[in-house]
Amino acid sequence: MVQFDGLRPARLKVGVISAGRVGTALGVALERAEHVVVACSAISEASRQRAGKWLPDSLILPAPDVAAAAELLLLAVPDTELAGIVSGLAATGAVRPGTIVVHTSGAAGIGVLAPLTEQGCLPLAIHPAMTFTGADEDITRLAESCFGVTAADEVGYAIAEALTLEIGAEPFRVEETARALYHAALSHGGNHLVTVIDDALSALRAALPGRVGAVTAEDPDGIAERVLGPLVRAALANTLRDGRAALTGPVARGDSAAVARHLAALGDVDPGLAEAYRTNALRTARRAGASDEVMAVLTQ
Repeated sequence: MVQFDGLRPARLKVGVISAGRVGTALGVALERAEHVVVACSAISEASRQRAGKWLPDSLILPAPDVAAAAELLLLAVPDTELAGIVSGLAATGAVRPGTIVVHTSGAAGIGVLAPLTEQGCLPLAIHPAMTFTGADEDITRLAESCFGVTAADEVGYAIAEALTLEIGAEPFRVEETARALYHAALSHGGNHLVTVIDDALSALRAALPGRVGAVTAEDPDGIAERVLGPLVRAALANTLRDGRAALTGPVARGDSAAVARHLAALGDVDPGLAEAYRTNALRTARRAGASDEVMAVLTQ
């Protein structure tokens, strides 16, 4: 049985399933908070290399053995694999009663851990609201992140929040019934931003000298990134600070002629990109209370 100093976790033996981008980064962060990653599972060669680099003192073991060695078991597997991993561990009886079992899925709450909860484990959902690329900065970014936590009771929340604070991040509570909405918000803001920026870079490259009318992913000089980067960073900072008041551009100004020219130019090089622009511009126009002339251009 895991012992606690009040509601603050003692130094814990941590098991990580598996040593992917998220699991490795969190394992390192927990070790820096003086916990000990005693074992991890790593099936792919990339995961083995990652574990060898970042968790060199941890044993690489099959998942049931990792679970058996842990006081804090971190399930950092893809969302689609989480329920199967939990069911498999419950069937083997590998997880000892009293073990803190944490998963890192954004979409799922603690319900998915029910088979292990029924065996006496303490279930926690602790999701870092951060993107992970496998680069070294993943670990640094954790300390700049907020973590969405869900627990069964106040004791669970206290433990989840203490663990999060220990690694330098900021915890906030997400109700079990709100996990899907929470995850949708992060996906819309994080994942779809990549698509919008990639679209903008493609259009900008097509406007460069010698490339007009040819959408391409190639930009050996990186000029499109240098042009768009400062604008995007400023827009993001302004939006996070000022919300909708940060909006600028032709939709906000009511410049329907400019919007029409944008749609025509984008349509010439990529009709799909033009439709994406129309969809986003229409949503922007409705929020900005745009003029009838702008709405007419976007809805024709």
